Amino acid sequence: MTKLIGYVGTYTKEESKGVYQFTLDTKKKEITDVKLAAELDNPTYVTVSDDNKNLFAVAKEGEKGGVTVFSINSETGELTKINSQTSAGAVPCHVSVNHDKSNVLTANYHTTEIVSYLTNEDGSLGPATSIIKHEGSGPHDRQEKPHMHYAGFTPDEKYVIAIDLGSDSVITYTVDNGNLNEAQVFKTKPGSGPRHITFHPKDKFAYVMTELSSEVLVLHYDEKDGSFTEQQYIPTIPEDFKETNDGSAIHISSDGEYVYVGNRGHNSIGIFKVDQDSGLLTFIEWTSTEGNWPRDFALDPTEEFLVASNQKSNNMTLFSRDKSTGKLMMIQSDVRVPEPVCLKFLNR
Repeated sequence: MTKLIGYVGTYTKEESKGVYQFTLDTKKKEITDVKLAAELDNPTYVTVSDDNKNLFAVAKEGEKGGVTVFSINSETGELTKINSQTSAGAVPCHVSVNHDKSNVLTANYHTTEIVSYLTNEDGSLGPATSIIKHEGSGPHDRQEKPHMHYAGFTPDEKYVIAIDLGSDSVITYTVDNGNLNEAQVFKTKPGSGPRHITFHPKDKFAYVMTELSSEVLVLHYDEKDGSFTEQQYIPTIPEDFKETNDGSAIHISSDGEYVYVGNRGHNSIGIFKVDQDSGLLTFIEWTSTEGNWPRDFALDPTEEFLVASNQKSNNMTLFSRDKSTGKLMMIQSDVRVPEPVCLKFLNR
């Protein structure tokens, strides 16, 4: 298969109309056929189920925010809405789903909540089973209250991890049929503003991107009780870069060899080599995203390419990726997409 389908979650404040779809032609090494896949208000984060049958998107409906589920046409990638679950208030900023699609989670930056939903056999979303409101603050001027930025499952799916940028917390919950109960709280460095987490494929290590301090936090993960232990902080931007930078996305290659991070302001992807024994990171290099404010990026299913979304310059950039060195080479930067935020590919 040389043509891979991807999706773009966007802001719809200016030109964008919702979720967009694109094709990555791995033979021609180019992105083509960018088009609107689903009209939706502020679907800033999307995720695709493991079986490629459903796409979940955060969304705004009038004065309510929540999550919408679509069925995916396996041939064309076309999206058909199944249903939504919403409640009064702002739109969530993150959505995830477990392997068998039975449990969907959202995190809400504005309402301080993470919400758990169970799905029905027809793929539709049921009403919320758990709504957890958080408390706390931090020393940074953006940490006046909790700002939940991520809610997702550990690799073994025994636990749910929630990340609170506002109170510098990584919170572990047990999960039972969609019901969440707090089990552990790990506190990051004050004012660091943790944002997203990714797990090493061997499950022993986890990597947290901080938004406010622009660092990667390396953690040891104990699957027995869902606890974390600090191993390393490593900066994601040059020491002499004094302009504003907000850390964004973090992803790891499926072989666990390389960690990639997004820098909004420095406008780069930072590349790190993983020590397979200790989990610690060594910086390799920065690669410009050839645009402004890289909110997210994604490795394609072959991992021979990486696509970055530049929110403020309305473009996506395609890189080829050297699997042995982890390094990136820009091959296409003029892919126009309005207000792009989140990128996801269909699985192979």
